[in-house]
Amino acid sequence: MVQKSASVCLLGGFLGLFLMAPVLMTSTPASMCTPLKTLNDSLSHRRRYMKHNFPINYSIRVYREEIFKLSNISRMRLKVEELDDLVLQRLWFQVNQGVLKKIIRVMSERHPSRSYTAELERRFKDVEGVFVQSHPAEVFQQELPEAVQETWDHLTEEPDRVQESNWRLVSPKSLVDNLCHTMYCLFSECFDTETRQNYCGVSHLRRGKKTSSRNTDTEPAE
Repeated sequence: MVQKSASVCLLGGFLGLFLMAPVLMTSTPASMCTPLKTLNDSLSHRRRYMKHNFPINYSIRVYREEIFKLSNISRMRLKVEELDDLVLQRLWFQVNQGVLKKIIRVMSERHPSRSYTAELERRFKDVEGVFVQSHPAEVFQQELPEAVQETWDHLTEEPDRVQESNWRLVSPKSLVDNLCHTMYCLFSECFDTETRQNYCGVSHLRRGKKTSSRNTDTEPAE
């Protein structure tokens, strides 16, 4: 009788793990998909508001670490063995909250793209709010891998303490492109295959390099 009871418990345990597996393997909580898709709707208009409404070759000053591209994600995954996507997602939020603030800061109240960028920032904050609520508080207290922590420290450094060599001039359009493409990579479960175009894949990285060699202001499919 005891043996039978133990067997039933063991079987129940295996079934429980089997049912939980999809949850454990999913790096993006389902609750985040709606706000991410809403953000993506706004990002689909970025060419008009981030390029056409600015002077040709217009650029703003950002930290080197705020130029957060697919290649940065690839390098970090190579540097840190079994790097958790959750860590990269935290970094994505930290990078892009600063990027959006800097883009808004250079616009006058009457700039034709100001209301669009403010809406983009609001939607970004909505996603961040759901992200924080979807994970236990302990997750955000965990120590970051050294390579990621170094980037994080630079992002939170006071501007007057940043070395001149760590500043870069980048167009607002390129910064928002980076936000969009890395979003497809890090939150891929929320987007269909056609939308995300396998942005984390090697083939996309290679295609991006070829395009950028021909044109410094690339415009991947939106």
